[in-house]
Amino acid sequence: MEFDALLLSRIQFAFTISFHIVFPAITIGLASYLALLELLWLRTGEARFRDLYRFFSKLFAVCFGMGVVSGVVLSYQIGTNWSGLSQAAGNVMGPLLAYEVLTAFFLEAGFLGVMLFGWDKVGPRLHFLATCMVAVGTLISAFWILSANSWMQTPAGYAFENGEFRATDWLAAVFNPSFPYRLVHMVLAAFLSTSLLVGGIGAWHLLRGREETRTRTMVAMSVLFVAVVAPLQIVAGDLHGLNTREHQPVKVAAMEAHWETQRGAPLILFAWPDESSESNDFVLEIPKLGSLILTHSFDGEVRGLKSFPEDERPPVAIVFWSFRIMVACGLAMLALGWIGAFLFFRRRLYDSRWFHWLAVLASPLGIVAILAGWVTTEVGRQPWVVYGLLRTADALAPLSGSSVALTLAGFVVVYCGVFGAGIWYLLRIAREGPSWAGGPEPEISAPALRLPGE
Repeated sequence: MEFDALLLSRIQFAFTISFHIVFPAITIGLASYLALLELLWLRTGEARFRDLYRFFSKLFAVCFGMGVVSGVVLSYQIGTNWSGLSQAAGNVMGPLLAYEVLTAFFLEAGFLGVMLFGWDKVGPRLHFLATCMVAVGTLISAFWILSANSWMQTPAGYAFENGEFRATDWLAAVFNPSFPYRLVHMVLAAFLSTSLLVGGIGAWHLLRGREETRTRTMVAMSVLFVAVVAPLQIVAGDLHGLNTREHQPVKVAAMEAHWETQRGAPLILFAWPDESSESNDFVLEIPKLGSLILTHSFDGEVRGLKSFPEDERPPVAIVFWSFRIMVACGLAMLALGWIGAFLFFRRRLYDSRWFHWLAVLASPLGIVAILAGWVTTEVGRQPWVVYGLLRTADALAPLSGSSVALTLAGFVVVYCGVFGAGIWYLLRIAREGPSWAGGPEPEISAPALRLPGE
């Protein structure tokens, strides 16, 4: 039996990075959430914010550890499975990834111990500074990682000499055309994902009859944040889409399953793309809405897949459906946030059990949206690893298909065991909830922040 080394290497990297991206996304959101909780505790002196901080810091520590472990694997994979990429683009990508370690990781590592273990050992303001530095570190990490990945999507500031990319303008390379849009889109996605998880945990404890200030605070902060940020994410996604249409039009054509170049293109809600016949089956569409979304004009021209060489098109069905899953999750978040905000201001948020169940069921939506978005981004870039310049097949290391199949099987077994145990432990912590206060009440005279219904 023969194995396709290229296909299996792509599956292996997709599998490992799918596990990895979840945990940094949660730590990005949780770190900022912890900084906000500690700020509210320092300003108001209310024990609920301190208790929530201590509770979510435990979740943060576990996610941070699993994110670091899963990230190390990716670095090795780039060298073992994708040595062609390392050889060709290492002069550009290597420094960008090294900057992430030198700035973000060292900053996080330097203050993480104070944040997790220094609560009773340092002053409250120094502890708050440590929390803020960890939060800043997670954002800096996202900055460099997304810069490197965005350079692969929209390369800039380089020269190609003797089969290698070399940076000629580091500012252009770092701030490449797609980077600002992708950074904002990803950071907002991380914040929304974390907020949904926080709200889901709080709603679960409300359903269990723990109608206390801490659980109410979790739910209220979650729905109000989602209600405000979900619309901003939709705007950011629209701007990102316009940027993608400019620099990667074939990806947009696959996302929308448009085969023919046309004006007044419809928005295809549902279809089954058939690459062999270059057509769609079972189509459900809205006339002209596709052009309005993609060009902001009812009569705008949208390029079709047939205008691109067949060997430069991504797998259409995967990109088409992953994009729709992401959009559906985003619209569901928007609906959840606005319904929750309506209930909050009507003082019915804490006794609407149907909404609590809805919040629990919706808690993984942000993670699903992130995974679907990365599938859209990375599969939509194919067959290129550096868009338009280096094909994925040329980036592959000289490996046998059987060796890749063996390591892939090993990754599946190890990851399901290790990260399965980690996820089980996270769920156990979440199920227990913020059931303890710990530490004396601070002597702060600031007025308490009350929520409706308390």
